[in-house]
Amino acid sequence: MTAVPRYASIDALRGLAVMGILLMNIADFALPSGAYFNPLAGGGTRPVDLAAWAVSFVLVDGKMRALFSILFGASTLIVVERAEAAGRNGTRVHFARMATLGLFGVAHLLLIWPGDILLHYALVGTLALPFALLEPRQQLRIAILLLCVQLVVGALFFLNFVELRHAASLADASAATRAAWHSFADGVGVGQPSDVAAEIAVARGSWHGFVAHNLAVQGGGPVFLLAFDGFETLAFMLIGMAALRSGFVTGTWTRARYLRWSGLGFAVGLPPTVALCGLSAAGGFDTLTTFAAATLGSVPFRPILALAEASLALAWLTGRPHPRLEAAGRVAFSNYLGTSIVMMLVFDGWGLGLFGRVERVMLYPIVLATWAAMLTWSPWWLARFRYGPLEWAWRSLARGKAQAMRINDIATVSQ
Repeated sequence: MTAVPRYASIDALRGLAVMGILLMNIADFALPSGAYFNPLAGGGTRPVDLAAWAVSFVLVDGKMRALFSILFGASTLIVVERAEAAGRNGTRVHFARMATLGLFGVAHLLLIWPGDILLHYALVGTLALPFALLEPRQQLRIAILLLCVQLVVGALFFLNFVELRHAASLADASAATRAAWHSFADGVGVGQPSDVAAEIAVARGSWHGFVAHNLAVQGGGPVFLLAFDGFETLAFMLIGMAALRSGFVTGTWTRARYLRWSGLGFAVGLPPTVALCGLSAAGGFDTLTTFAAATLGSVPFRPILALAEASLALAWLTGRPHPRLEAAGRVAFSNYLGTSIVMMLVFDGWGLGLFGRVERVMLYPIVLATWAAMLTWSPWWLARFRYGPLEWAWRSLARGKAQAMRINDIATVSQ
């Protein structure tokens, strides 16, 4: 069986995706949790801060996650095919990788940052494997069906939250009902001042207190995320598998074709996304309206804009090497987790303690500095070692054996 090549375009696109994810996650690292969705929940309300939120809403929020999920689906197919080409059981290799990724996700969630996505990817990635054998058209049809299911699930959640807000507003509302609404509002909008103060105190406190808090409150988080976002994430992974088979992510299309698809995607996806942003602002950034615009309303347009942005990036990437981006993508796992550690040291109490103290627009110089670090250390490291440090740990744990690490070690290079 022919060995599956390494695709520089996928590595470079993954590098862009892991950098882009920080553009949105920076608000979650630095500000009270509601600020991720709602600009009134933290980070300042100056026009420049609101403009920064709006740009993120339109071009970044959900799109980088979608792109990362698409690339995860493509990589899943590559890993299975490479394993089979090397004479190993592709299914067994995949499940071992997902189990190990889940362990990293649990550690990341509880010890470093509650916004972890790795455990979610491990769970959904396990479910994605049976779809790998389908033809691209079938994968795309199922992906569209899954996105429709996601719309229904999102609508049901939204109606439940509407009912919860109404019930909490009644004079005879129970303490539990009001607490449930406040808990929701704290996470997606302008929370109660006392609850926001408590969140800030945890973030600025000791690491042991942070971990204890996570252990107390994060038990149901992965289950909720799987129920709320699982259908959409699986859809993105199937789109990624189809994108690999079609040659879209491997850089085999012409630049003109990428530009045509990019233009079409922006023409279809950008106007309604801008309208949803405007709807949020027109409603005074009401908690439910803004949350629905960012989650439910954006479902049909996230994959369209993610693919439009990927098409534009691939048009730029096609034709010449981009070694720094490719290196950042090859060690994307280390860059993702490493970013969490660096942001923890910048914003949390056992580091510089800047949580809740930086206005939104001033977060982006920190993003730029982190990008520069990614593009500097990644090629330096890969000039000396076969894998990123956490890629090596993931691979070694999944295979039950320490893998050759240094570039001059004699070992079989496979994924």
